Amino acid sequence: MRIINPATEDVIRELEDDSPEIVAGKLKRARAGQKAWARTPLDERSARLRRFRELVVERTEQLARTTTAEMGKPISQSRNELKALLGRIDFFIENVGRELEDEVVQSGDTEERIRHEPLGVVANVSAWNYPYFVGANVFVPALLTGNAVLYKPSEYSTLTGLEIARALWDAGVPEDVFVPVVGAGAVGAQLVELPIDAVFFTGSHATGRRIAERVAPRMIKLQLELGGKDPLYVTEDVEIAAAAAAAADGAFYNTGQSCCAVERVYVHDAIYKPFVDQFVAVTKSFTLGDPSDESTYIGPLARRDAALAVLERQVADARKKGASLLCGGRRAERNGWFFEPAVLSDVTHEMAVMREESFGPVIGLMRVANDDEALAQMADTEYGLTAAVYGRDRARAERLLGKLDVGTAYWNCCDRVSPRLPWTGRRHSGIGCTLSTYGIEAFLHPKAWHLRHT
Repeated sequence: MRIINPATEDVIRELEDDSPEIVAGKLKRARAGQKAWARTPLDERSARLRRFRELVVERTEQLARTTTAEMGKPISQSRNELKALLGRIDFFIENVGRELEDEVVQSGDTEERIRHEPLGVVANVSAWNYPYFVGANVFVPALLTGNAVLYKPSEYSTLTGLEIARALWDAGVPEDVFVPVVGAGAVGAQLVELPIDAVFFTGSHATGRRIAERVAPRMIKLQLELGGKDPLYVTEDVEIAAAAAAAADGAFYNTGQSCCAVERVYVHDAIYKPFVDQFVAVTKSFTLGDPSDESTYIGPLARRDAALAVLERQVADARKKGASLLCGGRRAERNGWFFEPAVLSDVTHEMAVMREESFGPVIGLMRVANDDEALAQMADTEYGLTAAVYGRDRARAERLLGKLDVGTAYWNCCDRVSPRLPWTGRRHSGIGCTLSTYGIEAFLHPKAWHLRHT
């Protein structure tokens, strides 16, 4: 497996994929290690995760530069991810104790008690776009609750995954409790076929569906954090410049490679033209370039041919069907896997850009006459991750968002995740939950105890 810098197309490093025999051996190690780890007192497990947090702080610059080099995230955004990771670790450590406590639901002659036990060995098939966020949403609560983790980082962030493993081991987490599995998609497929106790996957709907089909006969715990086609509606009473800037940032941060990135924008007819003009101006102000440069906002795509081809196809399809391309929309004339941010106006739902996940710097802006039309268009999707409304009237926004089948609703914000709130999708956006106390419970089996006094 070649690790390629997407900004320069240089090979950073070559690694051997784990063979099926190696992956099976890693499961055997993790199975043995998990039993001892589950017996380790919670205070000690928590202390090791606190030390991991300290190492993330100490190594921030090194870690950020590794991620930027192998997947192209602008360096300032890589640092932002690591900084925000700290709050997630803190939340899990502060709350895990309450989730592990026994619950006595009835006392008397027969005591009824709920005890929480770890799942066992968890396969964490993670994503490349936010390797620290997405990975830690799984492996931090999994480790704190006494599970072992077979951690398969994406092939586009393998070096980052190995840095995570090194930091956890240096923090005192045993090497047979957090075990990295190295390789591309075929290795991930081998991993989920093994007799593991749970699969936590983050990635595309297509891959998530294949995993679900493979593990269904075994009836093990399965959690899928999949894609989105996240809509944003701009009402007529907004401050246009601020709303346009926020929407553009929501669409193009991390070069649009976020599952909760804004992918569709609906604008009230009364402000459509000035909003579009402002949105385009903001987009044109974003600096595209070397992701290691502090001033860069738009970096290269992490994946080359497949991702670039999707974006080119969506732009061409929209233009063929009557949309106007207001800026960008093509591969940048430089080395690397760069795509100039594209803004398409006067789009319709007959166009792929408004129906299929883009996962890159392409956005469609659509005119709507009123709230009812906006709501109908926002709901016209197979995905259900997030939705946002920008406007002055909170009650109006809550009424609209309450009618949408999504896991997360935003009023006057977007592309935001909090460790205190559950992160969950509906329909093609996945099943299960990370973050919040629900994201701790996800790694525990409840056991019912009936204890009768004689």
